[in-house]
Amino acid sequence: MSSSSVQQEQLPGARSKFFLKHKSSSSTTAWRGGRWTGRNVLLRVCMHPLFHFTHQQFSHYTALLSGPHPIGTESALTNHGKFPGGEREKLWREFFMDPSQWWDHRSEKTDKRFPDFKHKTTQKALWLDQQKKPPWVAAKIAALAPGTVQLNIFAWNQKLTKYVKDGKPEKVMQLFQQMQQEGVRPNKFTFVQLIKACAGLGRLEDGRLVHEQLIQSGCESNVFLGNSLIDMYAKCGSIEDAWRVFNKMPSQDMVTWTSMILGHVKCGQGQKALEIFQQMQQESVQPNSITFVGVLNACAGVVALEEGRRVHQQIIECGWDSNVFVVNSLIDMYAKCESIEDASRVFNKMSSRDVVTWNAMILGHVQCGQGQKALELFQQMQQEHVQPNSVTFVGVLNACASIVALEEGMSVHQQIIQSGWDSDVYVGSSLVDMYAKCGNIEDALRVFNKLPSRDVVTWSAMILGHVQSGQGQKALELFQQMQQEGVQPNSVTIVGVLNACASVVGLEEGRCVHQQIVDCGWDLDVFVANSLVDMYVKCGSIEDAWRVFNKMSSRDVITWTAMILGHVQSGQGKKGLELFRQMQQEGVRPDSVTIVAVLNACASVVALEEGRSVHQQIVEHGWDSDIFVMNSLIDMYAKCGSMEDAWRVFSKMPSRDVVTWTVILGGCAMHGHGKEALKLFEWMCKEGVQPDDVTFVCLLSACSHAGLVDEGMHCFALMSTVYGISTKLEHYTCMVDLLGRAGHLQKAENMVMAMPCKPHAAAWMALLGACRIHGNVEMAERVAKRFLEMEPENAAGYMLLSNTYTVGSRHLCESVEHQRQEKGAKKQPGSHVD
Repeated sequence: MSSSSVQQEQLPGARSKFFLKHKSSSSTTAWRGGRWTGRNVLLRVCMHPLFHFTHQQFSHYTALLSGPHPIGTESALTNHGKFPGGEREKLWREFFMDPSQWWDHRSEKTDKRFPDFKHKTTQKALWLDQQKKPPWVAAKIAALAPGTVQLNIFAWNQKLTKYVKDGKPEKVMQLFQQMQQEGVRPNKFTFVQLIKACAGLGRLEDGRLVHEQLIQSGCESNVFLGNSLIDMYAKCGSIEDAWRVFNKMPSQDMVTWTSMILGHVKCGQGQKALEIFQQMQQESVQPNSITFVGVLNACAGVVALEEGRRVHQQIIECGWDSNVFVVNSLIDMYAKCESIEDASRVFNKMSSRDVVTWNAMILGHVQCGQGQKALELFQQMQQEHVQPNSVTFVGVLNACASIVALEEGMSVHQQIIQSGWDSDVYVGSSLVDMYAKCGNIEDALRVFNKLPSRDVVTWSAMILGHVQSGQGQKALELFQQMQQEGVQPNSVTIVGVLNACASVVGLEEGRCVHQQIVDCGWDLDVFVANSLVDMYVKCGSIEDAWRVFNKMSSRDVITWTAMILGHVQSGQGKKGLELFRQMQQEGVRPDSVTIVAVLNACASVVALEEGRSVHQQIVEHGWDSDIFVMNSLIDMYAKCGSMEDAWRVFSKMPSRDVVTWTVILGGCAMHGHGKEALKLFEWMCKEGVQPDDVTFVCLLSACSHAGLVDEGMHCFALMSTVYGISTKLEHYTCMVDLLGRAGHLQKAENMVMAMPCKPHAAAWMALLGACRIHGNVEMAERVAKRFLEMEPENAAGYMLLSNTYTVGSRHLCESVEHQRQEKGAKKQPGSHVD
């Protein structure tokens, strides 16, 4: 009997007539003239835990029951054990003869009037707190082994539900095992909690076992259970199982379709989710707010802006545009589709905004490269008294990192401490990342060391931070420490470690990481495979890079670009161009980084016509507004000997950075246009562009090749006195070359000896070359000795000295050649000193 099946027709009074009538039967319980008809039924109703009477009603009914009535077992039991002592003791002895036949209601009991134990068949009841209870009962109850008296299924389900709500799926599975051991048969409510637990743990096999039991219990056709199964399979990554459940369901409601849409979104199949949404509408099933949230997430996942706009229109038509959850998802979708204008329009129309709304806008601006605007939104959010949460702080820290805003980041850090979010692992990881990207690795380490717990994200942030700070060896040490602490790396960690190997040219370490990648099955991950290719290329092992490349089942633009760059860097520009052609034949569209790599390839092999063809592609694809690409184009034309083309590109650029000016200066240096280089430098300074150390290397080189000694000396002095740029070995080498070419050999040697640090081989080589030009044998011998002490296997030193001797004595040339052969220094074919 349920509470909904009972009708109260009239409240009882002193002489009134009161009826309790079951809807599904004709039996009536009535009070007539001080006597009860159907007394036992009413008593059982009063004491049944599913009925909820007010205190006044309960007192009234029990008072009526205290009138004359036969003392019987049923009436006595329901009156909190008010029956003769002999009958009470007999019932307790029956309980202890076989406790397994009784339900234990103690854990679910909320009112002392409800029984502690109830017989499974006869429904007889017992109370532990009833008066005149036999004295031996308490001791025997205490001696009962746990589980001797079974909880009823309602109590079991209550416990399961609590564990699910508390986020303890492991406890749910343990409790279910205990249920099975005690022979308790699960019902559909039990299965719902079990399915949720399997989803929370991501245990596909356990989920399948629960599904099998559900089928055996005959509950498979239940729509609610079917929806739960679809959700579980999707969360466990088995969309195929989800489809099998979906197709077997006798009917699919809105929740079923929504579960399928959300499942595909969770599995990264946004396009399929959109197709299911269309099919759902064709079946005339109306979506709700959760459906729209799922569909918007699908649009965001596949960057389907136009589809998102159509869904937006549908949301307006259905009246969901005032739902804050839907609107937040709209903002997120527009931001992830890089339409921050649409996101702002939706945001500005909202009458009320919660923290999720602000988070979506802040993260959206960060994703669109507008970190400064994200920080402004954070300030506005606080002015409107909306309290930030952990997601807000993560977004704001990412904004600080993206624009290298260290001061703002420190201020946010202080706010995080005051708000109590500094112990949150996600916020902590973002702090580490922010400090590392802002170049403050010391503060990153301080935050890292203070965190109460560190997950894979935290470790990955530290590893990547050290790589970005040029501390690749320290990054590798952190990776070892991470593994020693039992933290398993993910694909992001592995990419960071591979970058560390590349930065320190750690080929053997890279190969060890490669083996770990294969063991963990990450070699199928394109992101990881691309980093492997890049690592091998930067470590100079093109053969290993090719092996990884050939094994990849799919290659994206990053894969091809890494291979092209690798061949260019290893002096195989022609092969780089062949790869570019093959890439286009396979339908992979290049990006700006690819184009830069290809232009470098053209420059390295002086392929002017190929470079012009690439220039045409740049114009067609709109990359002529990309300053990075245009700088490489100028460099390519200059290195291919066409300064006219280089000038044309330079002149058409709407804006120029320091690299642009440096590249064109470098072109002038290569072609001996020293005076033009000086004019360009003057123009550059008038434009307000601050030169850097590389700019001066090009400028001094231009003066050197044009023989402009005084101008070169003046520029050398300007570096430190006007621009505050520290002179480096490269600048001293240029000055040695400048003085040496002009015949000022002694000044050039003095310049080498006056270097603030130990001269490198290039400086001695420049001076040795000048000695050869001017036939200064004495100085050449002295300089050659210094050079060959540093690089005894470099044939160029022997060749320059030998060429210097050619002017004087042939036998000295033969002596130098003999020394070269003894040292094993190999002559390079086509060398300018050959």
